[in-house]
This record gives sequence, C-alpha cells and structure tokens, in this order.
Amino acid sequence: MAHYDLLVIGTGPAGQKAAVQAAKLGKKVGLIEKKEVVGGVCINTGTIPSKALREAVLYFSGIPQRRIYGAPYRLKERITIEELSLHTNYVITNEIEVVHDQMARNRIDMIPGSASFVDPRRLRIQHRNGLSEHTADFIVIAVGTEPSRPSEIPFDDTTIIDTDRLMTLKHLPTSIVIVGGGVIGTEYASIFAALGIPTTLIDKRPRLMEFADVEIIDMLQQRMKEIGVTLYHDEEVLAIKRGADNSIDVHLRHAKPIQASTLMYAIGRVGATKGLNLEAAGLKADTRGRLSVNEHFQTAVPHIYAAGDVIGFPALASTSMQQGRHASCHAFGYPDRTDNSLLPYGIYSIPQLSMVGRSEEELTQAGVPYAVGIARYKEIARGLLMGDETGMLKLLFHRQTYELLGVHIIGEGATELIHIGQAVMAHRGRIHYFIDTVFNYPTLAECYKVAALDGINRLPRPWAPYR
Repeated sequence: MAHYDLLVIGTGPAGQKAAVQAAKLGKKVGLIEKKEVVGGVCINTGTIPSKALREAVLYFSGIPQRRIYGAPYRLKERITIEELSLHTNYVITNEIEVVHDQMARNRIDMIPGSASFVDPRRLRIQHRNGLSEHTADFIVIAVGTEPSRPSEIPFDDTTIIDTDRLMTLKHLPTSIVIVGGGVIGTEYASIFAALGIPTTLIDKRPRLMEFADVEIIDMLQQRMKEIGVTLYHDEEVLAIKRGADNSIDVHLRHAKPIQASTLMYAIGRVGATKGLNLEAAGLKADTRGRLSVNEHFQTAVPHIYAAGDVIGFPALASTSMQQGRHASCHAFGYPDRTDNSLLPYGIYSIPQLSMVGRSEEELTQAGVPYAVGIARYKEIARGLLMGDETGMLKLLFHRQTYELLGVHIIGEGATELIHIGQAVMAHRGRIHYFIDTVFNYPTLAECYKVAALDGINRLPRPWAPYR
C-alpha cells in the first residue's frame, strides 16, 4: 500500500491534466487506468479517432476542392476502411506515446487496474496479479463516459453499433442511419456523407444542436443536405428491426420506414461510474452515471473531485483538460483564473463550427442592445484559395460600448480562427481592435476586420474609433 497526495482515476484529458498539474506542484501523484491503453475515450474511440477520420475523408473525397474543380472531383474513387484506419491508427499510436512520455517526465506513478472505493480516502485496485490498495489526501474521478446502450436497441456491433464501435467495422457501410443529432451524430453524419455513403440523420428536436447560433445551424443543415445527408427533425424511432436481406429497418413515428445497411445509435452517453463503489465514499451518481460538482469541481465529499465528461455538459476534451487542472489547483490551494464564460466550442462537422461568448438568442433574452457584423469566406481571398465559399464569421458586439460579446463561425478553420475572438473578449476588447489591426494577407483572420467594418457600417449613427 502507498499513500499519495493525489490519486486520479482515469487517463483521459481531465485525468491527465489533473495528474500533471499536481506533479508540477511537487505532489506525489498516482494515475489509475483500467484499460490496456491510456488516453480514455478521447484518444482511443472518440475525439482523436473521429477527427483523424474526418481529415482522411476530406483528403480522399476531395470535398474542399470541389468548388474549384467541380462536383465530381475525388482524389480516389473507392475509399476503403483500411485506408481511413491507417491515418487514424497512426495518430492514436502517437498520442498514446505522448501521454506515456508526459507522465514519465513528471514522475507520475502509472497504476494499471480497475479502481473502487473502500472508504472516502482508500481505493482498491484490481489488476492482473490480484488486488492492491492505496490511500490519498485528494482523489479526482475522471472516468469519462461510455455510450448509452438501451435494451430495446438490438446492438450487434456489426450492423447496429454505438459511437465507440465505428473503427472496429470491417467494411464501410453501403448506407447508414444515425439516430441522434447531437455533436457526435452530426459529425459522423457529415463524414459518412462526404464519403458518398447515403446517410440519414434522425433527431427528436426541431433543429440540430439547439445550443448553437440559429443562423449558423441553418447554414450547417443546408450544407449537410448538399453533401448528401437526409435530415429528419421532430422525429422519433419507434422500432429497429432486421430485414430478410440482413438490412436494418427503422420504423419512425411520423415518416415511412427507412432501410440501411448500418445503424449508429448516437443518443447520449452515461458516466462510467458503475464499478467505482461510490457509496463507500459517500457519493451517488445520477440516473445517467454522472457526478454533481461545485464551481471548483468538488463533489459532495470535499476532498473528492470529479472532472471531464463524467460531470456532464459541455463534455469537450478542451474543457475537460482545464477542469482537471482546476481541480488540482484548488485541492492544493493554488489559484486558477479560468473564465468559464469564455470556453470555446468546436464541432468538427463538415463544415466545422466554432463559437465563444453569447449568442443572439441569449443577448435578446437578456435585453442587451447588440449589433451584428458578418464576413463571408467568399469575400476573403483565403476562403477562395481553400475552396470554401460557404463559410461565415459573425461578430456580436454591444451597440453603445462596442465590446465584443460573441463570435460564431462556420467553415474550414473555424476551430482555429475562434481563438482570436476569444483573446479579445478575455480582455473585454472592442471591435475597434479588429478595424485597427493589420492581418496577414491572405488569411481567414481577415474575416474579423471585414466583419467588424460590416457591423459598424450597419449602425445608424457615426462611430468614434477611440471613444
């Protein structure tokens, strides 16, 4: 048995950063992982594989160049799962090596096995060679999530799969139905459609991702339809059955049944807390396996923290990393000044979406007087060079103070471009910054200047640059 200043359960983004931050503060840290590989869902089945798959699909499908070379343009006519997996596996292997190297450099003890609580400060680890126990002053639960697998869905992990099983398929689907229009479902729907696979996306809500800007989502939905996604909104799946030819029959509440070779169930994920014996620590997960925390990511037991997807929304790798870091800083009495109102969101659909700050709907509900400035990629030389003529950057700013209140982007490079606006908002900057700044030419960053000028020119009265 060993005693640690901090024990972390899970090696995903939240667990990694919690462990490294504590080690940087000179603490003795143990990092527990039950699987054969480190990195959690992020590296092995979720974020990294899906983004690597997206990059490979964009390359082989030629979609970014079709505006220039024509709609039939493709780099490769027939794309195989092996070719897509090559890129994905290369990235995953390297990311795993990076994590191992980082833990070794920071002298973090890697503890293989499944952890469960014996009491609030003691963890039992079940591993290949038996059992061991360790104690700690502080514990961070960063076990992440796993796909929801309702009993009424006849999963077989071959033709009816969850979102973690895609890269285990032996062949690409000839057609696919995706149930669930959240971030994961939307990303995969656009990726499959880009491959030329007939793709249907079904969601109960009136539009995709209701947390995002309405205008941006309308543009995304239109673009997804153009590349081959059939969208069903306000629709519900009543039954999923296997046809005589081994196809999947999907019966809907309002529309006619749909047939496809493959179905991906992408509604929700649940916290991977089932085996932790939380009751022994004085904790209880909700019905979806998630843990409640305060603003410092403390659970109901103050020395036990939770971070990452296991605490729910926003469940992004980027936010999970910062949550883990914040938890360690708070546990050992160090300040962390992250502004949680300025967390950027990145959605790797085709095209990308990204946003930071408030939306038009939020500003309207709050009664904030705001103005809008827009730049379209087709007006920007870099957008034309990239072959993306449908992208758009939207700035929201206060009508009297000109303070930047929100940035919403659709188009390639959106998840990189968003950070310029984020930096200006962090310093409560005004859109005058973009007007007075010289951006490299040709770059997408010019969108900020064009959008700022567009917004100013929409105002009914003259403006003073340095009021």
